[in-house]
Amino acid sequence: MKEVIAVVRINMMNQTKQALTDCGIDAFFVHEAHGRGKGFVNPEILEGVQQGHEEAASLLGEKGKLYPKRLLTVVVEDSMVGDVVETIIDTNQTGLPGDGKIFVMPLADAVRVRTGEAGKQAII
Repeated sequence: MKEVIAVVRINMMNQTKQALTDCGIDAFFVHEAHGRGKGFVNPEILEGVQQGHEEAASLLGEKGKLYPKRLLTVVVEDSMVGDVVETIIDTNQTGLPGDGKIFVMPLADAVRVRTGEAGKQAII
């Protein structure tokens, strides 16, 4: 089993949910999140902001802002990872900064609370 975690634009969530459902993935979690990529932020300016210097904050402008995103989590069998990743990319890729990130992690086990089923049976 694998856990696929994707950070996507908030305005792409409905299309992403539909695309995942269309490829056979009906179960997933979505969380509200805020964040930003590396961008072009000068670390010295960030340090000044952290120390409370107003002029540093004004220089930072929008570059240090945390942007609203959606954090999508999907647990799938290993054989489905490629389809899930491809679907998320196809749906969210604009070619512009902020399209998001996808992380794939191994998952040792899953247990369905209602029945006690474990492993593959817990996720299907």
